[in-house]
Amino acid sequence: MLPIAGGVPASGQSDGANAPAERVGDGRGGIRLAKVGNFAQPVHVNGPPGAGKVVFVVEKAGRVRVVRNGEELGRSFLDIRGKVSDDGERGLLSIAFPNYRKSRVFYVFYTDNRGDLRVVKYKRKGLKAVPKSAQSVIRVGHRQASNHNGGQIAFGPDGFLYISTGDGGGAGDPENDAQDKSSLLGKILRIDPTAKGRPYRVPKSNPYAGKRRKGAGEIFARGLRNPFRFSFSGARIAIGDVGQERREEVDIERVKRAKGANFGWNVYEGSLRYRSGRISKHTKPVFEYSHDRGCSITGGYISHDRSVRALRGRYVYADFCAGQLRSFQPGRNRGRRDRSTGLKVSNPSSFGVDAKRRLYVASINGGVWRIAPKGGGN
Repeated sequence: MLPIAGGVPASGQSDGANAPAERVGDGRGGIRLAKVGNFAQPVHVNGPPGAGKVVFVVEKAGRVRVVRNGEELGRSFLDIRGKVSDDGERGLLSIAFPNYRKSRVFYVFYTDNRGDLRVVKYKRKGLKAVPKSAQSVIRVGHRQASNHNGGQIAFGPDGFLYISTGDGGGAGDPENDAQDKSSLLGKILRIDPTAKGRPYRVPKSNPYAGKRRKGAGEIFARGLRNPFRFSFSGARIAIGDVGQERREEVDIERVKRAKGANFGWNVYEGSLRYRSGRISKHTKPVFEYSHDRGCSITGGYISHDRSVRALRGRYVYADFCAGQLRSFQPGRNRGRRDRSTGLKVSNPSSFGVDAKRRLYVASINGGVWRIAPKGGGN
C-alpha cells in the first residue's frame, strides 16, 4: 500500500484521514522522534552506506530532496516530475545506491505516464543528478490499475538489485498475476543491472534462470499482493506485504531460503485461506495482524542502531491507518513479543535507514523523523 493524497490509503480499503496526530515521545521507553524536516508527500528515505551525513528523501510527485548535516538543501537532487504519473498509488517510489562513493550512479523506481513500472539508472555529480544520463533498466507493464505497484528497490547482500512489484491491482488479483510464473507482477525480482552492453542480466542462480518455459528469469519470489516495502538485515530479507480484507503480513527469510519462495497470495492472505486452490511449498508469514488493528502495513527494518537499545534486533513497522509504530522480535518461524513503541505518526508511508544504521519514518502528510534515543540533539 502507498498512502495517497486526500487521505485515501493505497489499498483503497479505508480512509486514513482519521489517523492519529504525531506522538513524538518524551524519551520514556528510551526512544523518541527527532524531526528531520517537512517535504511534499515523502514516500522513501535512504541514507546509503558511505554517504556520511547525507540522507535522500523521495517525494511522490517525482523529486528527490537532500538533507545534509541535518539541514535540507534548497535544490533538488533529482526532479523528474514530467516523467512520473503520481495519481492513485503511483509516483516516484524509491531510490537505491549500489556504491555511493565509488560508482556515482543510482537507481530509481517510478510509475511512468502510461502507468508502467520503471527502474531507471542515473549518474550523479556530487549532490546533483545528471538528467541526461538516464538509462532505462527494466519496465514492467502495469496499465490495468493505479494501485498495487509495489515500489521498493534495494541492493541485496549478493550485490544484485531487488525489485518489488504489486499484483497489478483489482480486488483478489483477478488476473492471478501473483501466482503466474510468467508474469513479473506480484513478485520480488532480482537482476544484475551492471551487465555490459545491455540494461541488465538475469543472475544464473535465480529460480527460473534459463528456464523460460517454467517461469520468467527475473523472478526471485512470488505470491505477493503489494510488497510496497522490503529491507535487508545481513543475510535476511524482510517483506511487508499489504493484505486484502483480513490480514497484514511480514515475511522474514534468509535470502537463500527466500529464493523461489511462494508467499501464498492469492490463495492465502497471510496464513488464512483466501480462495480455493492449491499451491506447493507455501512460505507462511512470520508475523501477521488483523484489520482490527489497522488497514495497511508499512514495512520497515530490523533495527541495528546501537544508540536505540530498546529496538536493537527488533523489526520496526507501522500501519498506515493506525499510525502506531510497533516492533517485534524476529524468530526462526514467527515474530515474538510484538509491542508498541509509544510513538505515532499520521499516515506513515515509509521507513528508511542511513549510513549510521539509524532508522527514519516518513508521513505522507509531509513530516520525516529519525527514531532517536532519549536525550541528545537531532
